[in-house]
Amino acid sequence: MTHQEAIIRFKGVSFEYGHAKPILSEVDFSIRRGAKMTIMGQNGAGKSTIFQLITGGLRPESGEVHVHPRLTVALARQVMPRDQLDLTVREFFQKCFSETVYDIDPRIDAVLEVVNLHAPHDRIVRSFSGGQQARLLLASALIQDADVLLLDEPTNNLDVAGIAHLRQFLIEYPKTCLVISHDADFLNAFTQGVLYLDARTRSVEQYQGNYFDVVEQVAARIQKENSANARLAKEAIEKKEKANFFAMKGGRLRLLAKKMREAAEEMEEAQVDVRKEDKTIRPFTIPVQEGLTGDILTLSSVSVFKHHKPEKKKVKIALQKNRHLLLSGPNGIGKSTLLGSIATGSASGATLASGVTVGYYRQDFSTLNFEDTVYASLRSVAPSLGEEEIRSIAAGFLLTSEAMKTNIGNLSEGQKGLVAFARLVLQRPGLLILDEPTNHINFRHIPVIASALSAYQGAMILVSHVPEFVSQIRIDETLDLAV
Repeated sequence: MTHQEAIIRFKGVSFEYGHAKPILSEVDFSIRRGAKMTIMGQNGAGKSTIFQLITGGLRPESGEVHVHPRLTVALARQVMPRDQLDLTVREFFQKCFSETVYDIDPRIDAVLEVVNLHAPHDRIVRSFSGGQQARLLLASALIQDADVLLLDEPTNNLDVAGIAHLRQFLIEYPKTCLVISHDADFLNAFTQGVLYLDARTRSVEQYQGNYFDVVEQVAARIQKENSANARLAKEAIEKKEKANFFAMKGGRLRLLAKKMREAAEEMEEAQVDVRKEDKTIRPFTIPVQEGLTGDILTLSSVSVFKHHKPEKKKVKIALQKNRHLLLSGPNGIGKSTLLGSIATGSASGATLASGVTVGYYRQDFSTLNFEDTVYASLRSVAPSLGEEEIRSIAAGFLLTSEAMKTNIGNLSEGQKGLVAFARLVLQRPGLLILDEPTNHINFRHIPVIASALSAYQGAMILVSHVPEFVSQIRIDETLDLAV
């Protein structure tokens, strides 16, 4: 295999989830050995589908996916599979291999060192934080020492130190790597080219250059398309006006009028739809529960994890209406555990006022029933609202009529996130708990979400490892669990 040889090639590949949900249409592209590529596209455009087609987890409806016969491929998923949560660390890594690996322990230690995680091999996967599970998923791909590394949102849940560690690893990585991520700065550090999924045409465009270069190229192309649309629309209107004029004259001019109308229709058909990637969720407000007074939540102590063991930490926090708390600290210290226990009312040292509705955005979406349709999920938190109002709110989050009929489990992770935000709007919470709410979310939506959270007038607790996002939100108090 030479360095310039194409080791993965899609040739006329089409794929759909049922007849009503086409994803890819006659896609052509190739990946050369040693390339470091990014896959771009809106939530639900088919980025993760491409990974599944490469690994053989899915098969195309038509066309061919050529993978070099001696090529080994390792996939780091973006979410820990539910059937692996109760495995030990050792069992989790052993499942990466089809045969028993007798020297698995030193191999585990080596890859955990790469992802900067120290974990007992007999510890249960479920007991790790979201950020620690993200590192385990990455390490599970690395331990296979494959020819091609597929990383699906690898920075989700990682703290600043974890992202920096991964970025440097990929810069130095000598093999082929394909990455799906919404973290622009992270991608730009190592990207050599981009596969761009156009959700309108369901095609893939291949670009060369670093991430920021490609974003500029795509923006320029969209501007060119929009300019062409404007010109065609203007010419179509002019031809229609002339056609109407000639039609009034009668006689032979009617034939000319007919030809002009046909030309106008051709110009209208030639216009390119504005790309769906340009669409951003509508500005929204999360209404606050009525009748709230006094302290909504008080914290006198919290549990923090040091060396994998919980310790009590005394604090003094009182959240009233319109008070926003940022909870900070490194992966594994216990942020998600604390949020979950507050939401369920089981947190020792926490007192939630009676009757307060809690809106809880979990980073693993476990508050969503994956068997529900999107409509049923939204309806369940607002049973008194009419269908028209529910659908209107959903449309603001780009949840189409087709998506409303789709089971939650069949959505992309980004679409699940948009469902979770729509539920918060419908729920009207008094306390809003947000655990890494930008994970999986398209970067175009981030400023809209930040604005909504800043304007929220109830009590709020936020966990986020994305400084650019946090800087856009009004924060009244910070609790650093590491201090």
